[in-house]
Amino acid sequence: KLGPAVYFDAETYGRDVLLPGFTPRWGDFDSILGQLDAAPLSQESRDSLKRFYSTRSDVLEGRSPEERRQFLRQISYTDFVRQYGGLTEEAAEIFYNATHGYWGIGADSMSAAECEGAGLPMTHLLGGEPDTSGSIGGEVVHFPDGSASLARLMVRALIPAVADGRGMDDIVTAEFDYSQLDRPDSPVRLRLDSTAVHVEETSGAVNVSFVRNGETASVTGRSCVLACYHRIIPYLCPQLPAAQREALAYQVRRPLLLTNGLIRNTEAADKLGISGAYCPGRLHGATWLVKGVEVGDYRHGWDDSGPAVMQFWGSVAPTKRGLDIREQHMSSRRRMLAMRFRTFEREVRTVLDGMLGPAGFSAADDILAITVNRWPHGYSYDYLDLWDPEFPPGEAPHEIARKPFGSITFA
Repeated sequence: KLGPAVYFDAETYGRDVLLPGFTPRWGDFDSILGQLDAAPLSQESRDSLKRFYSTRSDVLEGRSPEERRQFLRQISYTDFVRQYGGLTEEAAEIFYNATHGYWGIGADSMSAAECEGAGLPMTHLLGGEPDTSGSIGGEVVHFPDGSASLARLMVRALIPAVADGRGMDDIVTAEFDYSQLDRPDSPVRLRLDSTAVHVEETSGAVNVSFVRNGETASVTGRSCVLACYHRIIPYLCPQLPAAQREALAYQVRRPLLLTNGLIRNTEAADKLGISGAYCPGRLHGATWLVKGVEVGDYRHGWDDSGPAVMQFWGSVAPTKRGLDIREQHMSSRRRMLAMRFRTFEREVRTVLDGMLGPAGFSAADDILAITVNRWPHGYSYDYLDLWDPEFPPGEAPHEIARKPFGSITFA
């Protein structure tokens, strides 16, 4: 119900500036143009942004549809807006973090075609009108406990005795009876705290070794589905052919970072009229209020100005730019895991003080709790225009990786 904004922080830009109505994706260009004079950027960069948002042209005029498609797949978004949108380096840098939460990488590592699909501004340079739809995927379901609700829904479908209820409307407040998960008389058994360490195919059967309570145990079955991170499967199942192990290892997951700050009330954000902000200079690419989440008996109305969560979403940039994409992911992961809690805490306090402080917010008084969710192996790898070839049908790494091996199948 409230609007977007861009928050320029003092540490990066010299002073704290909040520009309501400004957004790095979609948005009302006229509203953005009206805000740019207040942006803490050089005059040259502000002028380049004004020209960028005012331009209506087709910079690829005369090229065939296939030529346009190939061109937009072969140039990064940041290079495109510099070379064809006239942005300065400083102005183009504003968009770097805009893809962090959705893709786990910066806009310099994504093609212009991919960023057009992600809603970054460029259609006005390709003969079209600015996209003001403001939605990356239409309506969404946001569970207050995040992905836990999805896992709970699946477990209850497999083992109905674990909890009452049937659908998503009652899953949030459903009480689970964990004693029902691993019963000998149940057709489905779910064993927690049991980490698989070795999987071996033997004459039409599969032996799975796992560690539980510090001891190794095993279970034998007629078949097995390995539904886990592809890159670890060659270590679990060394019997696999070399080509399949190589294909499985191609998948390097993208780190993802989500930090939640519980705040005493939403009065400052309500006063400023913002639901959150894009933060081009900060660790997390964006932050927003989690309000209005109502699922079954769980109710948190938009008009409730009491305690709420400010959610910080993004990824950790690699130690340096220009690395191969898989090196970027591994560099980001190492950097994330080396960061201490106090670094994330300082980030939350700095952003909320700078962004909401002018409306009366105080980090010392109004932050009640902080949780940091680090997913070093977050998003699955998917093929990118700038980094991956166009594989022949049936020869892409995921197609080779998923071929059954004896009685073992791969999700």
